[in-house]
Amino acid sequence: RVEAFRDAASAMEQEKEILLEMIHNIQNSQDMRHISEGEREELNLTANRLMGRTLTVEVSVETIRNAQQQESLQHATKMIDEIVNKLLDDLEDAKIRLMSLYGACTSDVPAGPIDQKFQSVVIGCAIEDQKKIKRRLETLLRNLENSEKSITLLEHQKSSIRQSCNSKQD
Repeated sequence: RVEAFRDAASAMEQEKEILLEMIHNIQNSQDMRHISEGEREELNLTANRLMGRTLTVEVSVETIRNAQQQESLQHATKMIDEIVNKLLDDLEDAKIRLMSLYGACTSDVPAGPIDQKFQSVVIGCAIEDQKKIKRRLETLLRNLENSEKSITLLEHQKSSIRQSCNSKQD
């Protein structure tokens, strides 16, 4: 029963993360640009209310760690945080580095390189922490992918507008 209880609480933690990501994605969706200002304002108010309500839920499953596992978790978190902090400086390099970290966390054969140093650090973490690190990397990569799509759409819209303007000037 204790394990079932821990599993249920972990599932709730994950569900909260998924809900927050979904709300965030809706707020930053391209579709939001194609609706009226009033509808957009109403959707943003609803999304902000839902985000606030979701953030009031605190679910925490503590992981029992020895000193070495604690140190490994801190090191792995620091490595990920360093890449995230440099995201705006070089988006493509950060994505490649995050993918190599993710490759170190998966049992599948990754498409790209594996960060061996990160892999050895993650192996030193508790199993629950390994799963959380992998989920965090999946979320970061998904958010990067969504950001790239938005940037590509915006660039396409800008080039279309420029072409329209240039055609009208001719």
